[in-house]
Amino acid sequence: MKFEQGLSGQTLALAGVLALFAGCGDDGGGSSGTAVIPDTDTSTGPTGTTAEPTSGTTGGTTDAPTSTTSDDTADTTTGGPIEPPAYDQWLTIPLEGAVCGNNSQYKIFANFHEGAKDLIVMLEPGGACWDFDTCSGKADLGAAHPDGIPDDLLYDPLTKNLSPLMRRDVEGLTKDWNMVFLPYCTGDVHTGNNVITYQDPEGVEPDLEFHHNGHNNVIAATEWMANQFPGTDRLFVTGCSAGGAGSLINYHFFRSRIDAQRGYLMDDSGPIFPSSGWSGPLHEKIRSSWNVDSVFGELPPGYEIGDDFGVLNTHLAELYPQDRLSTVFFQRDYNYSRYSYERFYPNMTKEKIHEYWAEDTDLMTALYDPHPNMAYYLPYWRELNDSHCVSIISYLDTEIEEQGVDLGDFIATLLDDDKPLVNYRESVQPNEDN
Repeated sequence: MKFEQGLSGQTLALAGVLALFAGCGDDGGGSSGTAVIPDTDTSTGPTGTTAEPTSGTTGGTTDAPTSTTSDDTADTTTGGPIEPPAYDQWLTIPLEGAVCGNNSQYKIFANFHEGAKDLIVMLEPGGACWDFDTCSGKADLGAAHPDGIPDDLLYDPLTKNLSPLMRRDVEGLTKDWNMVFLPYCTGDVHTGNNVITYQDPEGVEPDLEFHHNGHNNVIAATEWMANQFPGTDRLFVTGCSAGGAGSLINYHFFRSRIDAQRGYLMDDSGPIFPSSGWSGPLHEKIRSSWNVDSVFGELPPGYEIGDDFGVLNTHLAELYPQDRLSTVFFQRDYNYSRYSYERFYPNMTKEKIHEYWAEDTDLMTALYDPHPNMAYYLPYWRELNDSHCVSIISYLDTEIEEQGVDLGDFIATLLDDDKPLVNYRESVQPNEDN
C-alpha cells in the first residue's frame, strides 16, 4: 500500500487521534451542550430519566445552528418512539441504571434523519483496563473517559469527525441513515459485567472500585433503540479498537433485540482471535476482571464459548447466516497488538509483537475463509495512528494497490446484498513501516 502525505483536507490533529486510541483522549469540551432528551419508558428496558431537554446547537453533521426546546419533545410516557426534537443534530440521551467505570451517569448520542429506515450504531474506541495501574491511569496503556461522559462529547472536533460513516457533511453510504453513537467509559471493550476493587500493588494509593459495566450499558442502549427504531431496514453495527471488539462481542444482542430486516457488522481493529494463539493470556485476564462468562452465557443454547473466545466469530456466522459480517485491521497495527501481548509476555519488542499479531491473524483468517457471509480486509500499514483503526478520519491510505481496492470499496460491497463478500489481505510491503 502506497502512503500518501496529508489527510485529504481533514483537520484533526494526529496527536489527538493518538491520545484517543491510547485510552487517554480529551473528554469533550465542544462549543456548547447538545440537546438532552429523556430516556423512553418501556416495559422491557430502562425507565425514563428526569433529564429535561436543554437548548443546543448543531454538531458536526449540520451546516447551520439550530435549537431545541422542551416543547419539541413528544410525550414519552406511552412507551412508543419519541418525536425527535431535532433532525440531523446530535442529541444526548441518559440511560437510567447505566454507569461509567467511576459510577457516573452513562449516556448515548443519537442523530435522527427524517424518513430514514436504516440505522448505524457505532461504538467508541479508547483502550482497555483490567488492573489497578491500567484502570487508574497510571499505566501507559489504559482506558478512555475515566471521569465519565460529557454531554457535549459529539461537539468535540475529534469525536464528531471520527469516521466518515458518522458524518452528514461528506458523501458516504450512511450519510442519510439514523445514527447512534455509544461512548466508552468502562474499560472493558463495551463487554464487562463486574464491579471489582483493584488494589495498588505498591500499597500506596487507596483501593479503586471500578464498574466494568459495558455489557449492561449496551443492553440499556439496545432496548432504547429497539423502542425508538421499529421497522428498521438495514442495521449496521461497527466501531474501531475497543469499539470494534465491542461491536463483534455484542452483535448478537443488537441483532436479536432491534427489529431490523438486514444486519451488517464491521469490527475495525478489534479482532477476537482464537484463544489457542498468543491472545490466550489476555483472554484469561479479562475473563476474570470483566466477568465475561456471564455475558457469553446469554448466547443461545448450542453456541457456548468455552475456552476459545475465537469461536464467537463463527457462532455469529451460523446464528445469522443471511447477515454480512466482517473484520478489518492493518497487519502492522501497533496499538491493539500492544494491548494483546505487551503486558502478558516478557521482553516484547515491536517486531516480536508484530510476529505474534501475524500468527494470530493466520488463525483468524482460517476461521473466516470457509464462511461466505464473513469477510476480512487487511491492508498492510499506514503511518497514521500506528496503523490502528482503518475507518477513522478518511479512507486515504487504506488501499490495497495490488487488488485495486480501498476500505470504501470494501464497505460498499459489505452493504450490497447482491455482491458476494471478498477477502483481502495485502502482501508484505518491505519498504513500509521502517
